[in-house]
Amino acid sequence: MKLHRARRMAAIATAIAALIPLTSGGSLAGTRTDDAAAMAPVRSATNVEARVNALLSRMTLDEKLQQIELLGGSQATDEDARKGVGTVYGVTDPNQIDHLQHVAVERSRLHIPLLFSFDTIHGFRTVFPIPLGAASSFDPNVAAADNRFSARETAAVGIKQIYGPMVDISRELRWGRIAEGAGEDPYLGSVFAAARVKAAQGRDYSAPDKVVTSPKHFVAYGQPEGGRDYNTTDMSEQRLRNVYLPPFKAAVEAGAGTVMCSFNDLGGSPGCANAHTETDILKHEWGFDGFVESDYTAISELRACPPKTPDEGPCGHGVAADGPDAAALALNAGTDSEMVSTNIRDYGKQLLSQHRISMSRIDDAVRRILRVKFRAGLFDHPYIDPSKAEAAQLRPDAVAAARDAAARSMVLLKNDGGTLPLDPAKSTAVIGPLGDDKHDVLGPWAGAGRDEDAVSVYEGIKAQNPKTTFTQGCQIFDRYPPDNTPDDVCGSDADFDKAVTAAKAADQVVVAVGEARGQSGEAGSRSDLDLPGRQQQLIDAIKATGKPFVVVLFNGRPLTLSKVAAAAPAILEAWFPGVQAGNAVADVLFGKVDPGGKLPVSFPRSLGQVPIYYDHEPTGRPCDPKAMWNSRYRDLPYCDPLYAFGYGLSYTTFDVSAPRLSATTMRAGGSISATVEVRNTGKVRGDDVVQLYLHDPVASISQPVRRLRGFQRVTLAPGETRTLTFRLDKQDVGFYDNSGRFVVEPGTIDVYTGDSSTADRSASFQVTKG
Repeated sequence: MKLHRARRMAAIATAIAALIPLTSGGSLAGTRTDDAAAMAPVRSATNVEARVNALLSRMTLDEKLQQIELLGGSQATDEDARKGVGTVYGVTDPNQIDHLQHVAVERSRLHIPLLFSFDTIHGFRTVFPIPLGAASSFDPNVAAADNRFSARETAAVGIKQIYGPMVDISRELRWGRIAEGAGEDPYLGSVFAAARVKAAQGRDYSAPDKVVTSPKHFVAYGQPEGGRDYNTTDMSEQRLRNVYLPPFKAAVEAGAGTVMCSFNDLGGSPGCANAHTETDILKHEWGFDGFVESDYTAISELRACPPKTPDEGPCGHGVAADGPDAAALALNAGTDSEMVSTNIRDYGKQLLSQHRISMSRIDDAVRRILRVKFRAGLFDHPYIDPSKAEAAQLRPDAVAAARDAAARSMVLLKNDGGTLPLDPAKSTAVIGPLGDDKHDVLGPWAGAGRDEDAVSVYEGIKAQNPKTTFTQGCQIFDRYPPDNTPDDVCGSDADFDKAVTAAKAADQVVVAVGEARGQSGEAGSRSDLDLPGRQQQLIDAIKATGKPFVVVLFNGRPLTLSKVAAAAPAILEAWFPGVQAGNAVADVLFGKVDPGGKLPVSFPRSLGQVPIYYDHEPTGRPCDPKAMWNSRYRDLPYCDPLYAFGYGLSYTTFDVSAPRLSATTMRAGGSISATVEVRNTGKVRGDDVVQLYLHDPVASISQPVRRLRGFQRVTLAPGETRTLTFRLDKQDVGFYDNSGRFVVEPGTIDVYTGDSSTADRSASFQVTKG
């Protein structure tokens, strides 16, 4: 059978070479409508369009509707592949992928290859830190390394599209999927979005180690009402454009080939039926020429309940009466590919005959899908060698990069009395439910990662300090609702005595606590952000021993840590670090790596402060805990978060100078530079992140109290000084108004520099007209 397939493909290639003459410029000399012309090698962008058009002209309506369909792996059959279904999601077995691809290419009428897709969010087999953790590095190279190796491993099994990066900005800490993004700030999120897209796709995502990306979820999915996943979102046009759209725009400008629309509605219009965002902004305003796929059953969810035609499946938004209505609404709004549900495929002919959709819109959707497939090289190299797929996984360079990424992503929140770094010569007790854990440390959306690939905290510390013991204290079980119970996460204190005994017997203690990995991520909304279960009581019991100890946190979102901070002399935020969790934690705890990460999201003192974020708009009565008639909580004696955006300690200290501006004025169309000096004022080598913020005091629309517009992570020896220069232009001082216009207004701009969002060294310049 393999020999027969090889001969057939060789014959097709020979026919292509004979039938498709090329001009010297590499474009088609003439447009052909046969199958061989459509499969000609890609030579240029012009050639891609010619091949797309040639193939599209040969397709029947049924074949076009099949291309629009995106089936889940459990749905896809040989018959679907033979009929020309467009995309298959969620299959990771290279043998199954290879089989379905051979059916699609060799047994379908037009030989159109399948596009295989998967949620590679922070690693495929080599699991990197969750994206929220990676953002804490304030180093886009960390995100780039993740996506570069993730693409290599994903492509090796035959998956050519990843549903990522997740670029939703979120100020809603109860929302579990904050773990998958870069936090609360649109500038930081944009830098990381672009870095991930460029690393995964490269300059040409047809390369064998590259994939096409699909930034998600378009748009404003990260700000659901009440923090409940999939819930409604409502906001002004200026907030949408100034906060939630920028990372998507950065991803598209970086070359993202596809985009995923969101579950949530935005101002009453669901993401996958929102013509304003999908067509007006994404396709027309930004010039996006790839395709938009729906999220899982999102088109069926447009229907009112109970579901009609078909009389089953998801429903709820109530903007469509039935399946045909939902299909027309989504397609006309700009959704090009339907995931899992089959409304467009099933009712497309009916809708066309009723003039509720047009052939031109169907052709546009199919053209976009085919364009991505040609650019991905699938028509020229549709197959992978399944026998080589495993060899591409967990290679030493990827594992080393994951260890480095995890260490650079950690944030030192507290370090009283120089508790850290620990002494590797002293006996160490690792205590806590996540101390010898290899499952939860991988975090949500762990790709094809396996628990056995991970290094636990106990293993990592013991490798660097043989005098290390482990006592669990209590257990964590990662169970999903409705099967979970309150006792799943440290529900018993029965073994606390053993933990206390172990702590007393050691010179120093590491307490590993946090969330189960399923408590963050999709459908991981929480109404309480304290440490789950009795983990705080475990910390208090260790404190009572009088031994020096550090709390190491594993979690996918900010937690309310006031009680932890009151008890622990040192706190290290490790997030969910991935396969090299234990080694990276040990590297930081023993001082091999300076914990130079900074928080990409604010940590509240109390759940009642949520949402809390640094770049909030001002008010005429700002919060003042010493007064009554202002924007404060009656029962809280403070206004600020426990740990602010951009905050993070080091094993050394730094001084960041006030900014020196290159001029005192900047024309609206010009630029200005700000120079900053940072000096290591401590005794050891360490990392700091220099941050630059702007504030526009007087504007036609009230502006945030400050906005991040530059950052750079540096490593300095004791006494070393580094000079950094940041360039500012209209993109930094301008903003979108409520009519969707980008405006740059004359006036004063304040510049702040430091190493957190509370930076207080400043200078000012004037923006002038012209």
